[in-house]
Amino acid sequence: MNIVQFYRGDPNAPRPTRGAHLGANAILTCQGRILLECRWDCGGWGLPGGGVKAHENEAEAMVRELYEELGLRVRPEKLRKLGVYGEPGRIAAYRDGSVWRMVIVVFGLDLPETPDLTISRESRRLAFFTKEEARDLDIVVTHRDIVEDWFLNR
Repeated sequence: MNIVQFYRGDPNAPRPTRGAHLGANAILTCQGRILLECRWDCGGWGLPGGGVKAHENEAEAMVRELYEELGLRVRPEKLRKLGVYGEPGRIAAYRDGSVWRMVIVVFGLDLPETPDLTISRESRRLAFFTKEEARDLDIVVTHRDIVEDWFLNR
């Protein structure tokens, strides 16, 4: 059973029960391919990342999340801020009844070679994908437009 359901621009999405949730996600690329993780909480594919804690800025959160989820150590100055995706219809509804509006800060990092990555308890699988390969994946709706935008601008 899924722990979370994601919505984007869906008029049938549940209304948020909590304030906006600030998150940081990364587009990590290597040789023109993008890294995605198969998420444990819903079974869909998404970008690595997660919530920004009260004591950190977005880049610090991204550095922490990359280490926690991938075992990848990155210095904050290596990350490029690519954009913010924060329209009101980007929703995460959790099984416990909490519903969040999501605001996602997206960072980019091009890796010169394929790194050794560690799968965390938050992921079922990690893999790099081409545009064609990613097209057939079940990418969570709150990340699909971000991935499509990245491929569109290449």
